[in-house]
Amino acid sequence: MQKHLFIVMICFFGLAFTSYAQEDEKDLGTETVTVTKAYSPTISDAFKIKSMPNLNDSIVLQKKKIEYSIFSVPVASTFTPAKGKASTVKKSPPPELFNSYASAGGGNPANLMAKFYTSRTIDRESGYTVGLGHNSTRGDIAGVALDNVYSDSEVEGSYKKRDRDFDWGFDVGAQHQLYNWYGLPSETFDATTIGAIDERQNYYRAEVGAHLNVEDSYFKSADIRYRRFWDSAKSGENRIVFQPAFDFPVNEETFGIKLKVDYVNGTFENAPVSFPTNESGINYSNLQIGVNPSLTMLRDDLSLNLGVNLVYGLDGERSESNFYIYPAVTASYRLLNEFAIAYGGIEGELKQNSYYGFVEENPFVSPTLNIIPTDTQYDAYLGLRGQLLPNLSYNIKGSYTAENRRPLFLLNPQNSDRGDEAGYIFGNSFDLFYDDLRTLGIFGELNVDVNRNFTMSVNAQYNSYTTETDRPAWNLPEITANLFMDYQIGEKWFMGANLFFVGERQDVATVATASGIFSEFPATILTLDSYFDANAHVGYRLSNQLSVFVKGANLANNNYQRWANFNVQGLQVLGGATYKFDF
Repeated sequence: MQKHLFIVMICFFGLAFTSYAQEDEKDLGTETVTVTKAYSPTISDAFKIKSMPNLNDSIVLQKKKIEYSIFSVPVASTFTPAKGKASTVKKSPPPELFNSYASAGGGNPANLMAKFYTSRTIDRESGYTVGLGHNSTRGDIAGVALDNVYSDSEVEGSYKKRDRDFDWGFDVGAQHQLYNWYGLPSETFDATTIGAIDERQNYYRAEVGAHLNVEDSYFKSADIRYRRFWDSAKSGENRIVFQPAFDFPVNEETFGIKLKVDYVNGTFENAPVSFPTNESGINYSNLQIGVNPSLTMLRDDLSLNLGVNLVYGLDGERSESNFYIYPAVTASYRLLNEFAIAYGGIEGELKQNSYYGFVEENPFVSPTLNIIPTDTQYDAYLGLRGQLLPNLSYNIKGSYTAENRRPLFLLNPQNSDRGDEAGYIFGNSFDLFYDDLRTLGIFGELNVDVNRNFTMSVNAQYNSYTTETDRPAWNLPEITANLFMDYQIGEKWFMGANLFFVGERQDVATVATASGIFSEFPATILTLDSYFDANAHVGYRLSNQLSVFVKGANLANNNYQRWANFNVQGLQVLGGATYKFDF
């Protein structure tokens, strides 16, 4: 092939040379060319690797020839395929819920208890609740000469309705309480004087309130409440509280405004026990108008609320008014996720005191109280809380509080020579003593929650008091401690306990003189011993609807004094049953 290509190239260059020569020589003449052999190209076979190379091994393995045959035997089949069915996860049945329950029980000394509650739905957006309760005891406290029966009955009802963008509702309530001023000083009065004392006191309460909550609006909520409170000693009190709230978004923060109008007025028909005669009563009227603007900032680990509490206070009886400015700053910061959260704040308020509030705290007060608001200048606190374990949480807090006109319960003087028939003038009731108080406090708490079957909470509080008058902080203990426990034992048994400790307190026993000046009365300082009280209950569920229980109170049978001269009942045991149903 190369040979032929070489010949072709020679011919090509020959023609080119001939053309070039013809350009130079215009007259070349003619020439004859004779071809002796025709060109016939061929293609040679290329070398290819064989697909099956030859084996030149000295040893070649030979495959053994296998011969086999199939022996087929027919077999009768009885298999019938069934339709497949998906397996399901076995679920626990949901608990059966009821909208009502009734509970009743009795025990010593002639203790009676009864409760009823129902929660009904009218439609998907509205419903109402009704609750009734009664608790009473005959008393029979050892060493007490006067009657010491007790009774508490109340009824509560509410209605709620939820619409698309807001919800609203109202509630009503009424209550009757019976107490006795049975805490006479020991070995002071003869049998004739004791027999003539009318120690019974009745308290009555009627209350109505309403609320409104709005979503996606600058106006967030409003609450209004009116309460009428009176007693069998011709004392009466009215209180109305109105609290609207607004929220405004500001970039990533929230600016809120809370308003408050709080008005209380009341009348005591009787003069203070220290007065020689019972000729003039006591009137009080206190109005508060407050504005609380605040800015709330939320970051990854920081929550900060910067605010101020502005309050205008008016004493209607004395025609005195004041303007108060209180701090309202709170903050919290996550130091170690849920393990440690630091929090703190400094807050103040003008606390509205009321006859109803004092009776709730000490039902043995006399119907002769001078009621004025308390100026809490500031309550500064710093604490640390968090989760030590998934089921163990803690809370530690230190605080310092400055209060002006802090009300302290103080034993009324003995003034049996006053001449009226009041049953509270024998040193067996309590008055109010206002003092400027500074309190340094330390608080600690542990909470345990194991699978929701066992919960326990224990806390302790230590307070150190300093008064403006250098007198003791009457009836305030330095140390208090509480333990609460609830244990669900299997599906049938349940139990719970409540233990609390209260440290020593101080009070003063006085005897009134004709001057009527308290500082001139003969006085004896009383130190009330610390006390420990234990209460427990255990129950058994007979069915989903019926259960029985036994409750024990003051299990240590300690006849201690919660207030001076007022011993409590000893060991009390009460048994009963609770029935759930759909009403």
